[in-house]
Amino acid sequence: MTSVDKKFICKLIERGVETKLIPGFVRSLANALLINPTMTYAQVNKRLKYLGWDDIEIDYHTFQLALYSLETKGLSALKYKPAPFYVDGYTMI
Repeated sequence: MTSVDKKFICKLIERGVETKLIPGFVRSLANALLINPTMTYAQVNKRLKYLGWDDIEIDYHTFQLALYSLETKGLSALKYKPAPFYVDGYTMI
């Protein structure tokens, strides 16, 4: 896990995401970006709410950490990855 991943996870926890839900949240975030890779963080928040993440809203900084983290994990083209990829890739601190 890189330092960016750790910062990203800490930011998600600060924003109210329970640690056991982080892999699912990241998967939803990545899938939202699959639909439109040029989304702004405001558009991503709207999409995440549509997907059921009503209580979570990410800020610009957290969004940038997420983009960098996802890109370094092989999602630079935002290809679909199965759920275990996210679970294995985002083990908790």
